Amino acid sequence: MFSRKNILTNKIELSERELLLLEGKRKQLLKQLEKKGIKDKNVLNAIGKIPRHLFFDLRNTVYDKEKNKLISQGISVMLDYVYEDKALPIGFGQTISHPYTVAFQTQALSIKPGDKVLEVGTGSGYQTAVLLEMGAEVYSIERIEELHLRSKELLKFLEYTNFHLKHGDGYAGWPEYAPFDKIIVTAAAPYLPEKLLFQLKEGGKMIIPVESENKQTQDMLLFTRDKNNTFVKQKLGDFQFVPMLYNKE
Repeated sequence: MFSRKNILTNKIELSERELLLLEGKRKQLLKQLEKKGIKDKNVLNAIGKIPRHLFFDLRNTVYDKEKNKLISQGISVMLDYVYEDKALPIGFGQTISHPYTVAFQTQALSIKPGDKVLEVGTGSGYQTAVLLEMGAEVYSIERIEELHLRSKELLKFLEYTNFHLKHGDGYAGWPEYAPFDKIIVTAAAPYLPEKLLFQLKEGGKMIIPVESENKQTQDMLLFTRDKNNTFVKQKLGDFQFVPMLYNKE
């Protein structure tokens, strides 16, 4: 069960009954992810430990399922959805990704303890937490200042330490700390940002959703940098993400 320190959800204290309900939903989620092809036990263990409900601002909000947006007044309705395998709004036109998408991208990168990982698009901080739980050192960039500050506060609250957050433009990457073992992009790029590729170490991997020809979905692409300073590309499927935008807010 979640420890006492995890009971506070943005200053709302959950009852023991609500915590038990969430724990059950979280276990159900792990079973769903396994059925969908997530086999990496380290990924599943990380997702199983992280209180996803803390990554939403639940104060005075309710989730409207039909409109897929938050509306005022209440907490109980949102708690019904936080462990379902779906993307949910976190404000500012952004979402927290489907747990399956988080697990899929993380599994594809084969994260190892000690990996130096660049994350483009901190968002709620949930993907960041998964990487940290797996033992990575995470450098994460977020263009929206409020989300940057919120995720920083929450990760500290959860007592993670091995992370570095930046309010900035993800297209530029973080060259001061390059090269990275792994790079994960959590928003849909209209084209492949080559600056990011060249911040990979030799043998490093980058996963990124890039707009497909139909303009409706994105190709999930995995790049591996080889010894000859070239990149091997694999397409891993079709996904849908919020757009990767320029500059910071």
